[in-house]
Amino acid sequence: MKNKGSVLAVDDDPLVLESLAEVLGRLGYDVWQALDGETALILATEQQPDVILLDVQMPGMNGFEVCRRLRQQQETQLIPVIFLTGHASREARIEGLRVGASDFLRKPTDLTELEARVRNLVGFRRLTEDLDSAEQILFSIARMIEARDEGTGEHCDRLARFSVRLGRELGLNDEALKTLRRGGFLHDIGKLGIPDAVLLKPAALTPEEWQIMRRHVDIGVEICAPLRSLRPVLPIIRHHHERWDGSGYPDGLAGKEIPHLARVFQVVDIFDALTSDRCYRKALGTESALEILRQEAFEKHWWDPEIVRAFIDLVRRQGTASLAGQAAEHVGT
Repeated sequence: MKNKGSVLAVDDDPLVLESLAEVLGRLGYDVWQALDGETALILATEQQPDVILLDVQMPGMNGFEVCRRLRQQQETQLIPVIFLTGHASREARIEGLRVGASDFLRKPTDLTELEARVRNLVGFRRLTEDLDSAEQILFSIARMIEARDEGTGEHCDRLARFSVRLGRELGLNDEALKTLRRGGFLHDIGKLGIPDAVLLKPAALTPEEWQIMRRHVDIGVEICAPLRSLRPVLPIIRHHHERWDGSGYPDGLAGKEIPHLARVFQVVDIFDALTSDRCYRKALGTESALEILRQEAFEKHWWDPEIVRAFIDLVRRQGTASLAGQAAEHVGT
């Protein structure tokens, strides 16, 4: 029989596990078994099942705690979890939903219902995997563009880490930090559509060439917009070249008309550009770059002054190496 997917069954009763394995095996699913929560967490991480069937009442770590930990790990946070429980009280269901349950089945389990629930959630899991694969393709393309444009392969990593650390300094929530990190990798993906003669030109661009270069923000939005999961990143992609005084592009937004995450990101982007070697100049030192950033914010009025002030304070307090390390520890893609 063709393999339909994989299931991790977790229950402290061996007879229940054997019954689930027998039924699901006949239906074409691969089944892994765990008698306790610790083993379940290990198997879920290693085997990446399509669905987890999870008993609520287990000695030691109960099902609620197992589910909570699954949702905290990047590797397992999207795996659907079906709670198997003889306790169908309203309080138990609310607690299950709070920790991230996808569905509930009452014990003893109706096998027809079990098959239908597992089949539906396996389909959902495969869909999320396809979306994740599409995202990873875009991230890979972004790295290729970076290597073509910057030549180092580290620009995107630095922007992702620094912008996350600045966002944390500004008190942004986890979703905003995740968006900033993704923006670090995808902000210039539209350069895929810019000819090498313009993108890699070692001299000043002509007005006509600048018009071509500026199209990269529109191209970037067109590339990422079809993926719903990347839509929060679109304001960064489109607006990270706007200026506080309205003299930027593509829409000439000014002040707080510029999306907040774009304003946060552009400060880090400018700093990294100043402190990196380019084909037309050598990298500046940290203090020289910070002074230029200060002048552009407070004298030329190009960048959000409050964000620039916070960034300068952060760099002088912790240093660039420390910022990159701290950000990398806390936020995933």
